[in-house]
Amino acid sequence: MVKTWAEKEMRNLIRLNTAEIPCPKPIMLRSHVLVMGFIGKGDMPAPLLKNTQLSESKARELYLQVIQYMRKMYQDARLVHADLSEFNMLYHGGDVYIIDVSQSVEHDHPHALEFLRKDCANVNDFFLKHAVAVMTMRELFEFVTDPSITAENIDAYLAKAMEIASQRTKEERSNQDHVDEEVFKRAYIPRTLNEVKNYERDMDIMMKLKEEDMAMNAQQDNILYQTVTGLKKDLSGVQKVPALLESQVEEKTHSDSEDAGDSERSDTDSEEQGDHTHCKKHTTDPDIDKKERKKMVKEAQREKRKNKIPKHVKKRKEKASKTKKGK
Repeated sequence: MVKTWAEKEMRNLIRLNTAEIPCPKPIMLRSHVLVMGFIGKGDMPAPLLKNTQLSESKARELYLQVIQYMRKMYQDARLVHADLSEFNMLYHGGDVYIIDVSQSVEHDHPHALEFLRKDCANVNDFFLKHAVAVMTMRELFEFVTDPSITAENIDAYLAKAMEIASQRTKEERSNQDHVDEEVFKRAYIPRTLNEVKNYERDMDIMMKLKEEDMAMNAQQDNILYQTVTGLKKDLSGVQKVPALLESQVEEKTHSDSEDAGDSERSDTDSEEQGDHTHCKKHTTDPDIDKKERKKMVKEAQREKRKNKIPKHVKKRKEKASKTKKGK
């Protein structure tokens, strides 16, 4: 049994290293003995996160760091830690290192989402004690599992999520909120659409909420699988942009459209102004007038030459005229 756990720890550490998540580097496995890289300074091992004195600003920085490691672990390493807390994280060089991954499970394990919710609760509880304005457990769960969050929009997502969290007062985290979190922690969440029992019923519920103009947020419905399965909150299609950033994207699109319209109008005005200036230049620029006059003179001379009598014909006529007069 111990050998199996050592093998699993080795395999999971390799996956974390591949995903570039700070953790001990696995060096060698012999039977039930696993040799890992040392994390510490000199001969002093790095302390557990629970034994570290943290300022409020440093705690907030580490909270953002840890939740991003949770997301990378789920999305890139395809693992859920299943026992993540301040007891299984080391603090070294200003950063957090994840340890003890022998019990970690695949992201599609039957109990993976249940374990992930426990990890979210543990992480939030620890940093809440250090005065960090943390997300709700459901908000953190959705951040970890949302497939529409990308490297391009993750910073904007976190900024918006932490802004919402910072505006939430202690009074707003009422007893009902705690009840909602406990319900969410124990609720069944389908991992795929194949596991959804009654999709048509859920669609009807969401359409009714939409018709009644009710907010489609996490606390007002019992349908919990949208984010995990990559669907919009109202189940109307694929969620291509994180729901939290939809309003910002719409505003940016509207602003870009207005800028494009202004630019087009500006280009048209510039062209008209350019044409006017060009015409004006023709009438006022002395160099242009001089060239035009020369051209007109040349044209007149060319027309005159067309009607001009050749010299030999002219001389012949003059000679004939003189001969007639002499007779």
